[in-house]
Amino acid sequence: MAKDPKQFRPKARRPRGFEDLTAEVLTAERDLVARAGAVYEAHGFAPLATGAFEYADALGKFLPDEERPNEGVFALQDDDEQWMALRYDLTAPLARYVAENFESLPKPFRRWQTGSVWRNEKPGPGRFREFTQCDADTVGAAGPAADAEMILLAVRVMQAVGLQAGDFVIRVNDRRLLDGVLEKAGVVDPVQKLRVLRSLDKLDRLGWPGVTQLLGPGRKDESGDFTEGAGLADAQIGPIRALLEAGAAGQGPTRAELSAVALAVAGSPQGEAAVQDLEGIASLLGGLGLTDEWALDTSVVRGLGYYTGPVFEAELLKTATYEDGAPIRFGSVGGGGRYDDLVARFTGQLVPATGLSFGVSRFDAALRALYGAQARAFRVTVVVLSMEGGGGAE
Repeated sequence: MAKDPKQFRPKARRPRGFEDLTAEVLTAERDLVARAGAVYEAHGFAPLATGAFEYADALGKFLPDEERPNEGVFALQDDDEQWMALRYDLTAPLARYVAENFESLPKPFRRWQTGSVWRNEKPGPGRFREFTQCDADTVGAAGPAADAEMILLAVRVMQAVGLQAGDFVIRVNDRRLLDGVLEKAGVVDPVQKLRVLRSLDKLDRLGWPGVTQLLGPGRKDESGDFTEGAGLADAQIGPIRALLEAGAAGQGPTRAELSAVALAVAGSPQGEAAVQDLEGIASLLGGLGLTDEWALDTSVVRGLGYYTGPVFEAELLKTATYEDGAPIRFGSVGGGGRYDDLVARFTGQLVPATGLSFGVSRFDAALRALYGAQARAFRVTVVVLSMEGGGGAE
């Protein structure tokens, strides 16, 4: 039978920013999640799964891309005319879950979760619109001990996949340091502050010249797209750079670094509170024998707007090479921080919270680049060290 020449045949193509995952990749990612989950559960975190969609108003203003017409998320209107959006992370759904079930949950509530998240952003190399995250969060615990535990968990997950001291570092900061500097510089508008945060979050990629443009009038990228800047004057940008230079990444925060940071925020109550909490985190982690695994780095800000205190990023230092011998740098594979205001959006009641998130696809891709097929064959002992200093093995 002859084919109808007018029959429509769609072109086989996948949407930009979405990947097809092969059996090899899926197996490796599942192994990575299993290792992280074992660490989380050994520390008392229970698994939880929330739905892919949330009501758009429940996601709030803390979105990853304010420049997009639909605010960086994939949204649709339900038959009851309410707008729903695919979740852009696992933290906002957790805040909704806690608020909805607050009375029946244990305090603090400790959960871990893995799943896909979606962001309606411009895709590019290593930047996807759908990817998998693996999180652990504690809701209902204030103070530096809970934040130190999240840094400890990040270290333990890195060790659980076979990384050794010197292969990675957890870079730690506190968002209140920057808030204090901005307060002293007269920057109080929330939109302007958020643009400052998102500008600094691009420091590794753009360098200080590019970030300076974003802090000021704006920047045009290589494609010709223009990003509106935060509109700061040179006199306001100077103290921000001084803060970043005061807390350069090293091996754990030295007293000199903390003193320099304290000087940069002197006179700001929230900045001084941040220094005090960082000192508490340093004392707790030092008591657990963790010194080389983490560092103070005041350039870490995290791009999302809901963080209210300590923040951190898990960075791979170990490198692989391309075929031509050039080094491959992987950078951050995860991060997190404190977000005390997120549940309060629903309840009006302050509920302290802190969390950790790994980008599973990015982390696994880095491990496979480093170790090849051996990445799937790793079988290492997961050392469990509680915040009280006890030890054990899983």
